[in-house]
Amino acid sequence: MEYENRPPPEGINVSDQHPLVDFFWMLAAVALAATLLVLALSLGAGWLARQIPMAQENRWSDAYLAQRPVELSETALRKQRWLQDLADRLSPAMDLGPDTTIHVRYVEDDEVINAFATLGGNVVIYSGLLNSLDTENALAMVMAHEIAHIKHRDPITALGRGAAVALGLSAISGVSDSAMAQRIVGNVGMLTGLSFSRGQENAADQQAIEAMLAHYGHLNGAATLFEKLQTMGSGLMPEILATHPLTEKRIERLAKATDAQSDGATIALPDWLTTGY
Repeated sequence: MEYENRPPPEGINVSDQHPLVDFFWMLAAVALAATLLVLALSLGAGWLARQIPMAQENRWSDAYLAQRPVELSETALRKQRWLQDLADRLSPAMDLGPDTTIHVRYVEDDEVINAFATLGGNVVIYSGLLNSLDTENALAMVMAHEIAHIKHRDPITALGRGAAVALGLSAISGVSDSAMAQRIVGNVGMLTGLSFSRGQENAADQQAIEAMLAHYGHLNGAATLFEKLQTMGSGLMPEILATHPLTEKRIERLAKATDAQSDGATIALPDWLTTGY
């Protein structure tokens, strides 16, 4: 029998499209599937993280801090005690859970204008932020905002989502990044600014406004920091915007709230708190 190499029938396993078009469609499908998987991991991890008891979160935080003791000068300790007193005065108005205690950590760094909430009820305040404010009311608004993040369990949620996304991307890419995993497990988000969603920021703003009204009876001076941030040039943007991004709607909402409840006197910060003397 003579062998004959017949061509396949017309259209069998042959696409009319260019092969690159098929490739890009396949690539888009894979990218969409990966995006949906990462989103599902993020949402699921955030929900699971919030189920972790606050008492357990406190133990993780205490263990981390015990391994990394920070020595403060007498002046810095005095400032930290004053800041802790402010947090203690605001906390009763915020209806914190029974296992939630706020611990203020003061950091001497005049170049950093920032404050953030992290695991274990810790609120970190930089000296650069103190130096940019002149009233207790403005500082209290920032403090109440950070306490609200802790009340809402935002730090543990952000950490859980970040870890899940990082590990998920690592698994999808097939690359085992041991350094990344070590950072996730080792740092546990302590003394690290965590980024929160727009919804989390808005909820923290509202909680802080309610706390300010309960404690001071008005919101005069509360929006001072946000007003200053809005007027800064792009080259001078402080680090607080990395963890607390501002939007026009957020600024408008704060401005409306403060304008409606601004009938009251502000309290000047002690001179030694911002000068060190």
